[in-house]
Amino acid sequence: MNLEQLIEKFQQKDSQAFKELYDMYANNICGVIYVIIKDKERSQELCQDVFMKVWDKSSSYNTSKGRFFTWLLNIARNTAIDELRSKSHKNHKKNQPLDSFVGKLEQDNGLENQVNTIGLQSMLKGLKEKCVLLIDLLYFKGYTQKEAAEELQTPIGTIKTRIRTCMTQIRQNSKL
Repeated sequence: MNLEQLIEKFQQKDSQAFKELYDMYANNICGVIYVIIKDKERSQELCQDVFMKVWDKSSSYNTSKGRFFTWLLNIARNTAIDELRSKSHKNHKKNQPLDSFVGKLEQDNGLENQVNTIGLQSMLKGLKEKCVLLIDLLYFKGYTQKEAAEELQTPIGTIKTRIRTCMTQIRQNSKL
């Protein structure tokens, strides 16, 4: 069966034709989404979403307006861009645990990165747990003070006082 016949059957909601088109294009579509959002798991989920949209919108494909693959790519690209703009994507990126970054600098053989890693670890060693958590949220995860206050269920004034105290402790520890 040629591509035109396959697309025609797909537009008639033939599930076997849909499966063949999926097998034909899924890797390419997942790859395009991954290039845009740079998250392997999420790109696979979005790839599934794209094919669900394609199934739902099968009647809207018009052969005179362009190739099927181009139509499919446009849906995938728009879905990936929508994901990048979404709040859930931004929050997912913010809420990655610090543990996922441990060892990233150590894998690099550059001496400068190793020195920075050692310096950061020693500065955080002498701090209270509340300080480490607050510094993690504000400086490593990119939270604003207001967002950190909401996350920790603490008044913003307390957050400001704590961060000032924590920074003072870091300065004192670094002088030792």
